[in-house]
Amino acid sequence: MQDLDKRIRFLQTVPMFKGLDERQLNRLARRFTERSFATGESIVSQGALGIGLFIIEKGRAEAVRESSTGEKTVVNQLGPTDFFGELSLLDEAPRTASVIAVEPTTCLVLTQLDFMSVLREDADIPIALLKVLARRFRVAMEGMQ
Repeated sequence: MQDLDKRIRFLQTVPMFKGLDERQLNRLARRFTERSFATGESIVSQGALGIGLFIIEKGRAEAVRESSTGEKTVVNQLGPTDFFGELSLLDEAPRTASVIAVEPTTCLVLTQLDFMSVLREDADIPIALLKVLARRFRVAMEGMQ
């Protein structure tokens, strides 16, 4: 139970879950699993099918995009409370970038299947999450102008 409380407190700090109450966070927290990655290990690979959402709990990682010519570009630096893979909660499209641990890193992982189960249990969760995803999309689009 103590681990669950700790996970709920951590999820409260994650921007994606800011609009959720403790009951909703509890429901989500029960569905996450924890995975650890060594320095240099690939957390997700560009082009691979996405299985779900990753939230960095401890450590640091880089999102790296590889062009068709093989040139690699770091597109984002990620640390605790940063998340990626949120689109794979909604579709099964290939990953748009690889994420590589740059130091020992622990992530919380929520699969699409578990996410869909939670959404069916509580209709207010998707509304709160869609607002966050819409804001994130707007910021990304503004950065492209």
